[in-house]
Amino acid sequence: MVIIHGEVPPRDVILRFIAENPQKASKREIAKAFGLKGEHRVELKEVLRSLEEDGLLQKSRKSLIRPGALPPVTVLDITTRDKDGELIGRPAEWPEEAGVAPAVAIRQSSSARREKTPTAGLGDRVLAKIFPAKDRAGPAYTARIIKVIDKRKTAQLGVFRETPGGGGRLMPIEKRGEELVVDPDFTEGAKDGDLVEVEVARIGRFGLARAKVLSIVGSVASEKAISMIAIHAHGIPYIFPPAVIAEAEAAKPATMAHREDWRHVPLITIDPADAKDHDDAVYAEMDPSPDNPGGVIVTVAIADVSLYVRTGSALDREALKRGNSVYFPDRVVPMLPERISNDLCSLREGVDRPALAVRLVFSKEGRKAGHTFHRIMMKSAAKLSYQQAQAAVDGNPDDKTGPLLEPILRPLWHAYEVMTLGRDRRQPLELDMPERKILLQDDGTVDRVVVPPRLDAHKLIEEMMIQANVAAAETLEKKRQVLIYRIHDAPSLAKQEVLREFLGTLGLSLARGNLRSNSFNSVLARALGTPHQIMVNEMVLRSQSQAIYSPENIGHFGLNLLKYAHFTSPIRRYADLIVHRALVGSLGLGEGGITPEEEAQLDDIAAEISTFERRAMAAERETVDRLVAHHLAGRIGEEFDGRIGGVTKAGLFVALPDYGADGFVPVSTLGTDYFVYDEAHQALTGEKTGLGYQLGDSVKVKLAEAVPLAGALRFEMLSEGRKMPTGVRSFHKASRGAKDRRQPGTRPPRSRR
Repeated sequence: MVIIHGEVPPRDVILRFIAENPQKASKREIAKAFGLKGEHRVELKEVLRSLEEDGLLQKSRKSLIRPGALPPVTVLDITTRDKDGELIGRPAEWPEEAGVAPAVAIRQSSSARREKTPTAGLGDRVLAKIFPAKDRAGPAYTARIIKVIDKRKTAQLGVFRETPGGGGRLMPIEKRGEELVVDPDFTEGAKDGDLVEVEVARIGRFGLARAKVLSIVGSVASEKAISMIAIHAHGIPYIFPPAVIAEAEAAKPATMAHREDWRHVPLITIDPADAKDHDDAVYAEMDPSPDNPGGVIVTVAIADVSLYVRTGSALDREALKRGNSVYFPDRVVPMLPERISNDLCSLREGVDRPALAVRLVFSKEGRKAGHTFHRIMMKSAAKLSYQQAQAAVDGNPDDKTGPLLEPILRPLWHAYEVMTLGRDRRQPLELDMPERKILLQDDGTVDRVVVPPRLDAHKLIEEMMIQANVAAAETLEKKRQVLIYRIHDAPSLAKQEVLREFLGTLGLSLARGNLRSNSFNSVLARALGTPHQIMVNEMVLRSQSQAIYSPENIGHFGLNLLKYAHFTSPIRRYADLIVHRALVGSLGLGEGGITPEEEAQLDDIAAEISTFERRAMAAERETVDRLVAHHLAGRIGEEFDGRIGGVTKAGLFVALPDYGADGFVPVSTLGTDYFVYDEAHQALTGEKTGLGYQLGDSVKVKLAEAVPLAGALRFEMLSEGRKMPTGVRSFHKASRGAKDRRQPGTRPPRSRR
């Protein structure tokens, strides 16, 4: 392609320039780069506007960036047709601050009906596989429909509240939801406090919209009601069909067919104290081979779920429909029935159980020398909790761990020390983000929020599982067996540039070029012990891509691994079950191997379970928000110590470290000054006073409002803003008249995360 300097280049050339030069992505810099003047600058402005409308670009301050890529599988709403009559969809969920949602062209062939491919029309909501568009003249993406989602767009969940004289109102469970009126003829027998699904029946010109009750889910006063809201809101299957239960109950214990007898190997399980299923066991010993002096052998045994859950069975179809187990503070929605997950496939102490095991051999320097897979029958020598195992190694064994200390626990810890040498060389991403756990009282309400200590016992199991996962991927690749990888892409150029600009405001730098995980580790190390430590960890986390499942391998950026596949949790993750079947089939280990039909569907399976994983994460997060909002609803007007965990044009998100949740402070409530949003510094600063608030600042707030069913908290800021750095103030002076300036008294946005 010939590009004439002084003329507006084609769209694909502009996009390539922005991707390769994110620091020069303003209209002025683009015009300068291509020598555009006069009317050509006007033409460039129109081209950039069309790229933004198609979702190929989005504004970021005064620059243009390539938007974050849509996930490989996305829920789309089909909203319109293009000039050629082709269907166009946009993501069903898209953050307002991200600008215009990218357009997606829906691919539907004329042979769709014959090929049994789902077809869709205007107004439909679909689950679709997403592909970057090759044609730069149209929308940013194309999509192939996986399934049409059978869900009315007008249907929503809420809590029914009776009103005198009959009928009632529907209280929203979404942070941006609105109340609805339910007329007496449309209650369908709902009673006060019932969680119901409704359909908007009529919207008048004035007042609240009307709704009709479609079904009664249950009472919000009942046990586990909070998690039930998330389960229904996200369409998570939680009741096993009779055929699935029957198949599980009919399953018989495993025999020794095609198995090695490893019942003499003292494998042990180390899990959380409240764990009900145990799908992994470990054992370690010194390598007796003279060719590997000082080396160790680590054995990881994983429950043999593929023996019981066969491709195409009722159990298999239901497991794929769920994708993974979902964990709430008050319940677990399992991927498999209890007969499988808590019984036949749980590696119980002293009970014969089938497993797939991998023997990993490491040199004394922590380098893996080899591995082998085995289909075995094992008998767990002990069931220990993390705290129990750690206490024993630290010199406080109990009656159970005392006899296990020298023959089992110390060799495990020695093997972990050896493996750590290899991990340190690998340098995976080392984010310091403590995980909080909500502890509930007997009535299901929040008791307290704790940060469990991070023990060496946790790290030991984690590293051994990682190495088993690597071995699975390596073995299957060597056998040329298709599989589902766990992949994690490097941060996009746009996210790198945003992070780089932010770090610059703190006097920190991020290398350019081909980044690796240790590039970020050096930044985190320089921030360690400074007031910016938490803030830098959060910004580095935000810059990362999301890990997904895919048959195509690009490696795992965060773990700094070239080959990685989930193998160690087939009880709770469908991806691991696929890998088990692939190992059984490719290694000739007996029944339950992967089938050719399943291999042909791996692309769609990987896409679906990636979507279900995000669904589970959203449901778990929203449940925590609702539980904490319920917990704090009776404390309106109280003051809390918090930390600014997010900064937007609309206001501040303030996290309460003691409660594991956050709330919103609208910018209109911060004072009489005009506040300007500075993305680079992650700050809101008063234009007149120069006082403001920045990501990571410790603040004191007052709880002004709590909406428990929506999980929303609104705060009033009590802390006065601090004087912003010179760089922030100079940015504000250059931003006078900017569109993102908000005036006091403007209507605050609804609180949302």
